[in-house]
Amino acid sequence: MASNATKPVCPPPMKATSNGAFQGDSPLDFAVPLLIVQICLVLVLTRCIAYLLRPLKQPRVVAEIIGGILLGPSALGRNKTYLDAVFPKRSLTVLDTLANIGLIFFMFLVGLEMDPKSLSKTGKRILSISLAGISVPFALGIGTSFVLKNTISKDVDGLPFFIFMGVAFSITAFPVLARILAELKLLTTDVGRMAMSAAAVDDVTAWILLALAVALSSSGHSPIVALWVLFCGCGFVAGAIVIFRPLFAWMAKRTHEGEPVGETYICATLGVVLAAAFVTDVIGIHALFGAFVLGILVPKEGPLGVSLVEKVEDLVSGLFLPLYFASSGLKTNVATIQGIQSWGLLVLVIFTACFGKLVGVIGVSRACKVPWRESFTLGVLMNSKGLVLNDQTFAIMVLMALFTTFITTPIVMIIYKPSKRAGLMGADYKNRTIESIDVSSQLRVLACFHSTKNIPTMINLIEASRGSGRQEGLRVYALHLTELSERSSAILMVHKARQNGLPFWNKGRKDSDHIVVAFDTFQQLSHVSIRPMTSISGLSNMHEDICASAESKKAAMIILPFHKHQRVDGALENTRTDFRWVNHKVLQNAPCSVGILVDRSLGGASQVSASNVSSSITVVFFGGRDDREALAYGVRMAEHPGIKLAVIHITMQLESGGDIAVIEMNEGSNSESRLLDEKVLSEFEKQILQNPSLKYENRLLRNSAEVVAVVQEFSKCSLYLVGRMPTCVVQPLLSGSGDCPELGPIGSLLVSPDLSTTASVLVVQQYYNQPPSDLAVVSED
Repeated sequence: MASNATKPVCPPPMKATSNGAFQGDSPLDFAVPLLIVQICLVLVLTRCIAYLLRPLKQPRVVAEIIGGILLGPSALGRNKTYLDAVFPKRSLTVLDTLANIGLIFFMFLVGLEMDPKSLSKTGKRILSISLAGISVPFALGIGTSFVLKNTISKDVDGLPFFIFMGVAFSITAFPVLARILAELKLLTTDVGRMAMSAAAVDDVTAWILLALAVALSSSGHSPIVALWVLFCGCGFVAGAIVIFRPLFAWMAKRTHEGEPVGETYICATLGVVLAAAFVTDVIGIHALFGAFVLGILVPKEGPLGVSLVEKVEDLVSGLFLPLYFASSGLKTNVATIQGIQSWGLLVLVIFTACFGKLVGVIGVSRACKVPWRESFTLGVLMNSKGLVLNDQTFAIMVLMALFTTFITTPIVMIIYKPSKRAGLMGADYKNRTIESIDVSSQLRVLACFHSTKNIPTMINLIEASRGSGRQEGLRVYALHLTELSERSSAILMVHKARQNGLPFWNKGRKDSDHIVVAFDTFQQLSHVSIRPMTSISGLSNMHEDICASAESKKAAMIILPFHKHQRVDGALENTRTDFRWVNHKVLQNAPCSVGILVDRSLGGASQVSASNVSSSITVVFFGGRDDREALAYGVRMAEHPGIKLAVIHITMQLESGGDIAVIEMNEGSNSESRLLDEKVLSEFEKQILQNPSLKYENRLLRNSAEVVAVVQEFSKCSLYLVGRMPTCVVQPLLSGSGDCPELGPIGSLLVSPDLSTTASVLVVQQYYNQPPSDLAVVSED
């Protein structure tokens, strides 16, 4: 009886698919339908938790760890009926296999984000900070492991367990850190650059140590076997460098910018990744190590690496990685942490992990003369954890990783707020409008663009804006707006991003990026100083990056692309409505004047050389601050020898019962506004005598039809310059033309399909100390 009671009973293997519920089969008794249920449950739970944690700006890995714990015996798994039905023990092998396949490709993606060239050029300061961030917590982890081994982990092998604990304490999760930095808009700051570089060194070192630990743990008690495993591991790395690095370089050379990467190359690379994982598993090192090494060897220049990330990332991070955390959560039972001793050990593990990282990083950072606030921020960022691969004391280590990662974002937000960094920037920021700048002074413009489609018109507008071409007369900051999505492929921009205001390409590296080539070539041929920058942020707060960049660079105007693009037939079509709300928020919060550019191929679809510029610009002037700003910009442009400027001053004579609406500008009395208008117009008339390319007309109009007729009269010009909210305007000028309040009534008229013109339009709003009231009620719903 006793022997029968203790005899283990192996559950029968599960069949793949069922015959259907109508034939009496329960789907949960078969592998495929059960796996589908498990995947759906994991995805729904982790996405819901991620949504709840979004206000706290937590990386998705935190939600996935919490979701895994909730699905396991710590929470929902306490119900044995649920656990036996949804996660029976005989199904865990399939779940673990699928999760580990995903983990293999995830580590390949982590390797893809590592640039060995950047690591080899890491300065002594970054290297010192990284080594301190590894060595101090590694030593404390080994010390803590002695305490754990003598209390709750008495049966574990000594040396492998010590190394596992040291790695768990010292590792910095590179992908998690990149996501946190991007969410906090620190990716391109000094602190972000140092954290990313140090984390890259940490990650590589930690995975090498982890491979060593796995080799020791799988070699039994024979030191000869352990040596063989280490030698074979070194041989694998050397062989991969000799064989696969030239192979990947050959693939990269055969893939060109703007062309899709061949399916053969993608499939071959993914097959090689699995083969490398198989080899390292045969050697006795974890299969993840082989995929990680292959990822490092893939060239970071060219479209091959980006294409691999785009094709693999969604499936791995969106589907497979949550399965890994669910699989880990099924092994994590927080309820096993009972009694004063267990909770005391948990506190000890968390304290020593945080203390070691903070002391090591802050101490060396201060020795390298990094300020206190930046040093502490760096220490907190380097304390973020990710994967936990050690089965020993699993519950404690999972909670430690969850705690250290969770506290990273709120602590950094408290001690290193962007507002604190930018608090003193606006003290000497005076020239917030073009009208306030003397013609002989330098004009600073922040030109924003979303894609390469915006580049030709943007460059042609910059060329027209340079005026007479005097040295340093115009400085342009070209801000590439990149959306930060849930995909880590956006983090590949880390390799291009540099300190705000510096070129975002790597000096000394031949980069085939079209944007880089376009701006670099234009800067060489013109007298304009162009400083390309990049912004990586979500669409909900992209306007914050734009406004902060304009303030830090003391720009007088922000130029934004309109959210509609021109089709082949000349009509404007909506591309992404999200960009429209970005423009709305910039208009409401901008620290300077704003211009919205409606692109109708200004100067053609390619860059126009300075000697070939021949453009006619029309300023439609009703009156008011926005119109004066548009006129001031037009006068600047008219200094260019290839620019002809026509100013059409429209005076409205109200008809009784007509359709003319008067718009109050809230800039004082109407008489004061009229005096300012008359002053700038009289100064412009004086310039006509000295510059034959200038033209001025005064039109007296009575109704909307006459306004439309006058605008249509100048429809053959290259560019319209108009104010967003003139003093007195016909509203609406055309039916359906008021759909875009960010353009104002005249701008809406100029983009209306009822008006026949091929001219681009720049709608200008002058900076004022109050946000525009007409946009305050616009919602994103």
